[in-house]
Amino acid sequence: MALDLKKYVASIPDYPEPGIIFRDISPLMADGEAYREATDQIVQFARDKHVDMIVGPEARGFIVGCPVAYELGVGFAPARKKGKLPRETVKATYDLEYGQSALYLHKDAIKPGQNVLVTDDLLATGGTISATIQMVEELGGNVVGTAFLVELKELHGRDKIKDYDMLSLMQF
Repeated sequence: MALDLKKYVASIPDYPEPGIIFRDISPLMADGEAYREATDQIVQFARDKHVDMIVGPEARGFIVGCPVAYELGVGFAPARKKGKLPRETVKATYDLEYGQSALYLHKDAIKPGQNVLVTDDLLATGGTISATIQMVEELGGNVVGTAFLVELKELHGRDKIKDYDMLSLMQF
């Protein structure tokens, strides 16, 4: 029987600012059985998609994507913030509440035609994941799905990635 993964997500009111409920996945990662269950569910989602590569945005996308890549026997490519990747990169910007941010991916991280699963810990507004998808596609990758531990439904991030097969393990 599958675990109730929501029991392993701490809800922190008024963090990082008043009115926000922060969904902390640290308890899930700290529990080996829960972390394995979450990873296994994403692996099952990915298996029939013939995934060649996992891409995850900094930093918690690494926590989700790396064990999935390991289980599938495929590579992992990090989408990082400015100044974190030493070789030639592609860049995608996305909107924040006040301003913009950007992610970068090595130009040789994705080979044309590779099937890519994009993972992250949380889907909120969809900006980060949309930027990651944009870079994968710019490099010729085929995004075959997206996977998240947590989806914040009221922020409608799903709307930005509606053209992609998506898995969210928990919705708040």
